[in-house]
Amino acid sequence: MLNRTIHSIVAQRLREYPAVAILGPRQCGKTTLAKTFASRYFDLEQEADQLRLDIEWESIAQSSELIILDEAQEAPEVFARLRGAIDEDRKRNGRFLLSGSVSPSLTKQVSESLAGRIALVELSPLALSEIDSRHENRLWLTGGYPDGGILKPSAFGNWQRNYLELLAQRDLPRWGLPARPMVTLRLMKMLAALHGNLWNASQLASSMGLDAKTINSYLDFLEGAYLIRRLPPYYTNIKKRLVKSPKTYWRDTGLLHALLNISTIEQLQNQPWVGTSWEGFVIEQIERELNARGIAHTLYHFRTSDQYEIDLVIDFGAELWSLEIKLTTNPSSNDYNRLCKTSDLIGASKRFLISKASKPSLSKQGGMCALKDFLELLRERR
Repeated sequence: MLNRTIHSIVAQRLREYPAVAILGPRQCGKTTLAKTFASRYFDLEQEADQLRLDIEWESIAQSSELIILDEAQEAPEVFARLRGAIDEDRKRNGRFLLSGSVSPSLTKQVSESLAGRIALVELSPLALSEIDSRHENRLWLTGGYPDGGILKPSAFGNWQRNYLELLAQRDLPRWGLPARPMVTLRLMKMLAALHGNLWNASQLASSMGLDAKTINSYLDFLEGAYLIRRLPPYYTNIKKRLVKSPKTYWRDTGLLHALLNISTIEQLQNQPWVGTSWEGFVIEQIERELNARGIAHTLYHFRTSDQYEIDLVIDFGAELWSLEIKLTTNPSSNDYNRLCKTSDLIGASKRFLISKASKPSLSKQGGMCALKDFLELLRERR
């Protein structure tokens, strides 16, 4: 069994809160992780387990055991019961461990019923820090879903297509997405073609014969299922016109590549859009590392109308870091100098150019390095 970096954060939150919810996409490893903490388990997608929970509730509410409630959004009535049980003994922490596939219904129930009583922890598919770093290219190609190819390469492609079809046909409609499955799958493919680009709802809506409001609502559902990331623009008061649209990325590059019919790393490297695929992969690995370490942050991109651009801005609150992401093994000092010049506009204290280079050249203010070196730097930050 692979060790998940987020394990220590879940353990810490269980010491601090009566309940903890592990949220993340389907099949990313939530159940496996939860079962490392306890054995008393209820799968609320199963009617038999819902009935068993109902019958045993009185003893569960009094139990000193940690109770796992998997896919909790499937039994919304449980949230009121959880609130009652927790409020009877507010001083006791580590009582309930929930999981959910990030549906809007789960988020609503948590916010309405368990505010102040529950900690939310995000689990993503496997990250570079959780596998052998020599398999970076495989992780980039196949994505991080444990069953999707990173551990068994022959599964890649078919697994992703089946996964997305099941989401489109069953899960997303059940969570409230009104689109027909074929429309959802078409939207997914179009979003794959637009990976790493500025979001233009009107343009995409026109291509699909829908209106911009509808397209935006559909994107909300895909983002809520942890399929898509909207990277917001960074605003600052400078004497330049700023681009104010977010950029959209597929969060898992394995899903992206399957939608674009890519099956090998050689095929991928020959695509004109390979640079934006790599950019999205790097952004996601950084986000996963920060979440797994419990480091508070917000991610942005930055662009001006006269083409000053920063691929990723990390706002830690007390300081700002800027990153340029280049798919090259021989990064140019000119690229780094341009990054520094643009970083001065927003007051970024550290600047990094992340590439495929094997020899880092880092200083206290930043420098050029490979992804694995930058991730190691983030670990040291804590």
